[in-house]
Amino acid sequence: MVRTARRRAGGRPVLLVHLHRLDGVERLAPLLLGATKVCYDGAPNRPGPDRLWQLAAESSATHFGTSAGYLTACQKAGARPEAEFDLSALRTVMYSGAVLSVEGWRWFYAGGADVWLDAPCGGTDVCTPYVGGNPMLPVNTGEMQCRFLGTRVESWDAEGRHGIDRIGELVVTAPMPSMPVRFWNDPDGSRYQEAYFSTYPGIWRHGDWITITSRGTAIVHGRSDSTINRHGVRMGSADIYAAVDRVPEVADSLVIGAELDGGGYWMPLFVTLADGAELDDELRDRIRSTIREVCSARHVPDEILQAPAIPHTLTGKRLEVPVKRLLQGFDPARAVNPGVVDNPHALDWFRELGERRRAGAGVTY
Repeated sequence: MVRTARRRAGGRPVLLVHLHRLDGVERLAPLLLGATKVCYDGAPNRPGPDRLWQLAAESSATHFGTSAGYLTACQKAGARPEAEFDLSALRTVMYSGAVLSVEGWRWFYAGGADVWLDAPCGGTDVCTPYVGGNPMLPVNTGEMQCRFLGTRVESWDAEGRHGIDRIGELVVTAPMPSMPVRFWNDPDGSRYQEAYFSTYPGIWRHGDWITITSRGTAIVHGRSDSTINRHGVRMGSADIYAAVDRVPEVADSLVIGAELDGGGYWMPLFVTLADGAELDDELRDRIRSTIREVCSARHVPDEILQAPAIPHTLTGKRLEVPVKRLLQGFDPARAVNPGVVDNPHALDWFRELGERRRAGAGVTY
């Protein structure tokens, strides 16, 4: 099977990608470079969590494009793909869409696989990553290896000052080759300006927290435009996800922080569960204890609610801001474009939850 697949590919690079992970770069770049592309449209965890690794072996994939969520799910399931399949052709695994925890990185390399884990971070609007991997540089756990050519990426504080070895806003301080100049259906450019230039006039603010280290590497900490500001303490959702990922019964999660009228604050954690798990008091207590131990008591959510599904973009990013807006009562047409959602029907549950809470509590979130 492996030799047949290699012969059919003509010795060229073979990219395996789950169709839900396709963005503009993944659609075009492999073909432009003469690579063979293998696409899979289906559940990545059926019949088992190692389904995509099986396809990587069968197709002799040299490059595997996936998501942090899939790698985390494999980690939780105890999968050991390098022991189960012939992945000798595989040279690179590239993930995007979210932050992979340090534990996820350690799981990936625990089996001694001689594979490069590349973690680019960029945006669909710019059709490119800002930071990511470089095969000529060492790999540091949980870090992107460098800033890319053509993107002047910096880490800015609230006053617009760049800093090293501290968390700041990911900004691009000079035009990029692929930077868009407008949005569709935005004749006056107001949506475009609000999305990227409202915080620092004339400077592209992407909406991610980033640290540029003194080694020249980068660490992305999650979305800044969905930052939780609880009792004056700003917290990144990525820290909470890293803690929740340690609970094997939780398949996926999403946390938001919503301001209430009268100065209150509501911070719920939404979870979906692994097959056979039940969100009872014992599991809720264990989730809270894990978050308290890994993060702090301030990171513990006010409620833990089971959702039928966690909505993501087509590139795997959790839709924290749109979910927050739906819970606050925003017009769904303005809260999110359903065309960019992997499961648009998942949004209905959050919209209905917001309606029920506002009707019962008489407050606006």
